[in-house]
Amino acid sequence: MARMKQKMSGKKKFGIAVCIILILLVIADGIMSVYVYEDNFNKRFESYGPLMLNVEDFPGLERTKYQFPSDKGQMLTGYMYSLGDYQKGIIVLAHGFGGGGHNSYMDCAYYFAKYGYYVFAYDATGNDESEGEGVGGLPQGVIDLDRAITFVEKNEAFAHLRKLPIMLFGHSWGGYSVCSVLQYHPEVKAVVECSGFNRSSDLLEAEGMKMVDKGIYAMMPFFHLYESAKFGEYGSATAMDGFEASNAAVFVLHSADDDIVPIQYGCDKFYEKYKDDKRFTFLRLEDRGHSYVYNDMTYVNEFNAEFDKWLETLDYDYKAEENKERFASEKAAYIREHLDRGRWCNMLDKALFERFVKFYDNHLV
Repeated sequence: MARMKQKMSGKKKFGIAVCIILILLVIADGIMSVYVYEDNFNKRFESYGPLMLNVEDFPGLERTKYQFPSDKGQMLTGYMYSLGDYQKGIIVLAHGFGGGGHNSYMDCAYYFAKYGYYVFAYDATGNDESEGEGVGGLPQGVIDLDRAITFVEKNEAFAHLRKLPIMLFGHSWGGYSVCSVLQYHPEVKAVVECSGFNRSSDLLEAEGMKMVDKGIYAMMPFFHLYESAKFGEYGSATAMDGFEASNAAVFVLHSADDDIVPIQYGCDKFYEKYKDDKRFTFLRLEDRGHSYVYNDMTYVNEFNAEFDKWLETLDYDYKAEENKERFASEKAAYIREHLDRGRWCNMLDKALFERFVKFYDNHLV
């Protein structure tokens, strides 16, 4: 009997030890997930100086600077762009992730302004001219866009514009944001989303699959929990929730070879559910990648080919850490000297943007 009790006691201790180990592993996995999340998102992003666009690059384009608060009181900077005296609507533009604020989308603002739209483009939290030590997470994009739309609709500076319909345009992170925000702004008439995704964790899953394959799935529940704790209801916002809460017309653009936001996380998912819904227009491209999905790539390819030739002339290892500062300086000097700004600022696929404008025009009322 004593031996049996000892065996039972031993099994109990073993079971407790296993439970403790499992709990510690779960805690460790949770801590690691939070670290990975913060390491990826809680940082600032600035536009790369040598490639930045200037309002002077676009003839006749005018803009006025505004500032408005986001959820934690951080002040965001935005600009209202216009060209000429006739405007038929307002397009609020949400930029992508990792390259700084809205600066690299100024050519988009110019095109839309040229064809009769005000464009309100802003820098999200932690980007360029806006406050914030870091972005914090992808749901922050939905929060900031929510605040930007409300600012345009309610600020006295825009009182004379209140009868104009609101449209949205977003790329990548901005694509996710312009769709997800529809649940908070069902008054929006039309949305153009390029290379977007359905939910914030999709981007982490896509990148995680490249690094640790299916191991990323062990971290996904913690990402969801952390985002819910950090962003409240915005942490679970999805593009498809936005679609269901709104009657807005939606134009979805994505390229099949996108290696940043794989097409199955966005366009394919949306198409499966909404392919027969007349509110939706789908355009699937094959070879535009991610960053230049709506551009004519001719000049980019030409410039990159010449840049690669220049790299071959360097008499040092430009990838070495000790040469990092030298290479950064020489690279910037090369770009400033050789970049054809006229071509760089006019790379939009004009036929594609003509479709965007017609899409917006068809949904003004």
